[in-house]
Amino acid sequence: MFDTLLPVREIQGGRRDDLPLERLLDDAVPTVMRGLAGDWGLVQAGLQGPQAAMDYLRGHYNGKPVHYSWGDPSTEGRPYYNADFTALNCEVRRGQLDQVLDDLASHLDDPAPPTYYVASLLVDYCLPGMRQENDLDFAAKGVQAPPAIWIGNRVTASCHYDAPNNIACCAVGRRRFTLFPPAQIHNLYPGPLEPTPGGQAVSMVDFRDPDFERYPRFREALAHAQTVVLEPGDALFIPSMWWHHVQGLDPFTVLVNYWWASMPAWIPTPMHALYHAIWTLRDRPEVEKQAWREVFEYYVFGDSGRAAEHLPEAARNYLAPFDEVQARRMRALLINKLNR
Repeated sequence: MFDTLLPVREIQGGRRDDLPLERLLDDAVPTVMRGLAGDWGLVQAGLQGPQAAMDYLRGHYNGKPVHYSWGDPSTEGRPYYNADFTALNCEVRRGQLDQVLDDLASHLDDPAPPTYYVASLLVDYCLPGMRQENDLDFAAKGVQAPPAIWIGNRVTASCHYDAPNNIACCAVGRRRFTLFPPAQIHNLYPGPLEPTPGGQAVSMVDFRDPDFERYPRFREALAHAQTVVLEPGDALFIPSMWWHHVQGLDPFTVLVNYWWASMPAWIPTPMHALYHAIWTLRDRPEVEKQAWREVFEYYVFGDSGRAAEHLPEAARNYLAPFDEVQARRMRALLINKLNR
């Protein structure tokens, strides 16, 4: 299936201390930068083999406990749901990273190992000093993007989207990414909003063996899909809200990623608005929903200055651009209204 998909755009990534962030954000399309992290110490250790990479991580580990997903071999490396979607098929455990690495090492040659997945672990929390020779210089661009590390075996992260922009650096082992534009949400059959395997709704389609009778619109999604296999040292820019399905292809894999938002910290995630809209709008009569669609177009999705352009500046209040003070006032207003 993946052999017939469109390739992801590739550009010369430059040096890791000279990221082309402006171009990436302006173009807003998935982009591969081959070898961008090729000189990282972890990448170089991984090229010597899984044990060398594990030893490298152990050398930076400070002993703090970590959370990780564990599933028996029947999960086949795919943290997902149980048969009736009432719970997840993996359990979240708390332990020591060096013990997780030992467990991974003991199953490197197993044809059907248990699933181990340390997901979105902040590097600075448990691997202090590792950034000295394993980092992209976001700070030089004035961007706060603390790196997170993902450690596991042949784990599949089911297709999902993230609100922030993302640069994912393949450090150890290979990973296949399959990406879809945001508009393909209608053809990807998102699962429950709660619970989720990783914080966001995931596609119900099993990419290993798609059931086109049950999910026929997935064929249309595939017509818009892009795919790439990242080798150690390669990096991939994933724009905000693009759906991505990630498969670890080797017995031991490590990825380091950087999320960063396009908005200041005082602007919260739109997911809050989505939940509130589902609660307050979704089940209203269709004629009311269409009316509210026009209201949202006027105040939210249309030109950002239109709703206030005919008002005196002193009267614009929440229709004016937000700053931190305005954001605090709005938060207090919403809390007060929701608590009534």
